[in-house]
Amino acid sequence: SKQTGDIKWTLKEGVCICMHVCFLPDPNDGSLYVLGGKRKEGLMKLPFTIPELVQSSPCRSSDGVLYTGKKQDTWFVVDPQTGEKQTSLSTSSSDSICPSAPLLFIGRTEYMITMYDTKTQELRWNATYNDYSAPLYDDKKYEYKMSHFASSGDGLVVTVDRDSGEVLWMQKFDSPVAGFYLWSQDSLRRAPHLTVSTETLRYLTFTAENTQSHTMKQLTIPTLYVGKTDSHLYASTSLVHQGVAIVPKGLTLARIDGPITAGVTMGNGQPECEITPSTDVKYPPGSSSSLQNQWLLIGHHEVPPSAHTTMLRDFPENLQRSGDVIPPQGSGSSFRSASHPVSPMHSEQPDVVEVGKISFSPAEVLGHGTEGTFVFRGHFDSRRVAVKRILPECVEFAEREVQLLRESDEHPNVIRYFCTERDRQFTYIAIELCAATLQQYVEDPSCPYSDLNPVSLLDQTMCGLNHLHSLNIVHRDLKPRNILLSLPGALGRVRAVISDFGLCKKLPDGRHSFSLRSGIPGTEGWIAPELLINAPKGNPTSAVDIFSAGCVFYYVTSKGQHPFGDTLRRQANILSGIYNLDHFMEDIHEDVIGRDLIERMISAEPETRPSAASILKHPFFWSPEKQLQFFQDVSDRIEKEPADSAIVARLENSGRSVVRTNWRMHISAPLQADLRKFRTYKGNSVRDLLRALRNKKHHYHELPPEVQTALGEVPDGFVAYFTSRFPRLLLHTHSALSICAPERLFHPYYHHP
Repeated sequence: SKQTGDIKWTLKEGVCICMHVCFLPDPNDGSLYVLGGKRKEGLMKLPFTIPELVQSSPCRSSDGVLYTGKKQDTWFVVDPQTGEKQTSLSTSSSDSICPSAPLLFIGRTEYMITMYDTKTQELRWNATYNDYSAPLYDDKKYEYKMSHFASSGDGLVVTVDRDSGEVLWMQKFDSPVAGFYLWSQDSLRRAPHLTVSTETLRYLTFTAENTQSHTMKQLTIPTLYVGKTDSHLYASTSLVHQGVAIVPKGLTLARIDGPITAGVTMGNGQPECEITPSTDVKYPPGSSSSLQNQWLLIGHHEVPPSAHTTMLRDFPENLQRSGDVIPPQGSGSSFRSASHPVSPMHSEQPDVVEVGKISFSPAEVLGHGTEGTFVFRGHFDSRRVAVKRILPECVEFAEREVQLLRESDEHPNVIRYFCTERDRQFTYIAIELCAATLQQYVEDPSCPYSDLNPVSLLDQTMCGLNHLHSLNIVHRDLKPRNILLSLPGALGRVRAVISDFGLCKKLPDGRHSFSLRSGIPGTEGWIAPELLINAPKGNPTSAVDIFSAGCVFYYVTSKGQHPFGDTLRRQANILSGIYNLDHFMEDIHEDVIGRDLIERMISAEPETRPSAASILKHPFFWSPEKQLQFFQDVSDRIEKEPADSAIVARLENSGRSVVRTNWRMHISAPLQADLRKFRTYKGNSVRDLLRALRNKKHHYHELPPEVQTALGEVPDGFVAYFTSRFPRLLLHTHSALSICAPERLFHPYYHHP
């Protein structure tokens, strides 16, 4: 609606652009930005757009890239009142149009470009860009009185009166807006708009006196916004005002939001720092190493210069064959990431590589590891496995990884290792094939295992980590992408397993810490602070894994949040100890229990973090049955204790908040009446609350029906009745009774070093 911005109807015809991440497209016009090549120039703008490449193809550029293009035109015939598509007309198909007036004719051109790199002899990327045929709206002829402003980072749109600057309407759409069109007679007209930062748009809307176009241009400076949608990165020219942070050119090579590894080389030539960002964007197989060493910040960048690339028309002779461009042999016919399968470009079966007892298809890429490692779907003998291909320069790391896998894979929550093979180029490790990552379980609604119990998966993860630590193995790169969900076993059970041992470290006998001579291990945003601070307290220990696990715990229980905030500020917040656990579990009792555990795990002081073994004993993992048994055991243990004993004193200390001043005021009327029949209970006593709980459990079947109904079934409903009313009861009692941890009765509830 031109008057309000409300959505009247939606016509879904796919995304306006789709591309691999090493090139960033501008969805407004198909411009392309690239991360600089071997000279590491940073972000550069290519001198041609996708439509221009398609129009010029077949062609090649001066940097040795071949382009093949395809253009497809389609008309959509739409009812402008309802948005219902009457028909589509294209070169490949056409349907008869039912006469109906008025109709809206929308012309769309789809540009498809494929690029081959002749220097590496491998497929690099392909892209599809859609544009709509619409002449620019003639201001003078039609007197269009509106100015449109769109946010570069989200779907915020503000429309103002062109003369007065008054805001006419604001609307928030599901994704960034690439263009504005007007329905004029039976076709579209393009309306001009300005793209500005979200901060600038809100600033000018709410604080500036005037939001006219010329005022906006005076207040703002041009930048290039790098953003991320669900499937790809994009770039868009965007105006910002003076208060908005702009990434200087020197920081362009600082971070890319994708699963690549940066090796920062120090004077001795050894990689000193390996930090892997934490999202699921994938690179195609064979991406040049120069691209894999460049990172990119999401946000506003200085406007980049143009790349020194020109377009040539001729082809290398070895690639000419009857006028057709033939892809180089061995490049593979498709690229598939773990989360975004892509259809093969050719119909023939991809090649199968066989090395000893291991075989795999190079086209079936499951993911990427550190230092140029690829993981493929394959077979070991007749078993389906994941095949990890490791570069020869990393053979020392590969041997260490295999050794650690051999030592640790007996545990059901550590990835299974099967075999190692080598050829002249690579080392191949066959490991257990899994169904999904913990990241997919949390973030992907289509994940087949999304109904699994999150606390159970975290319990299994901690069992695996405890096994590693018992073998003096520190993982050093624990994160949601390195925790996998197994394929269903014989009984249909799915296991959480710890994987990716590339950064693991075996501590020598008698040693409990490791040095950082080989660099800082881990993934940015999940790295313990002591790894980045040159603290005088000695070398890091296995507590680095506990910190990362604490972040993973919160990420899973909060359905995708991170205790230290968004990706951009996360590691800085870790260093300054700024965390937020607000997005936690809905059950307040579980919230209290979980918050206690996670706060201990992410403590800035490594020596105060609990061990993996003690975490496994924490009430966070207890079933209702175990909680009820603990309450009964505690009540039995303190029944005969004098009121001034140390145990009772600990239990009653700070008990006021536990019983909420008087616990008898917070139980239902039928239970209150039943308690009055038998004995006196003090409403301000934690011991008496536990005694009442224990007695009602022992005599549950003798209780009146209305009391049984109120309490619920044993154990789940019964325990929830009390913990929902007294959410601090379990944690407080567990802490107070730790004094009895050595006693045999309490061995199931406390860790014994």
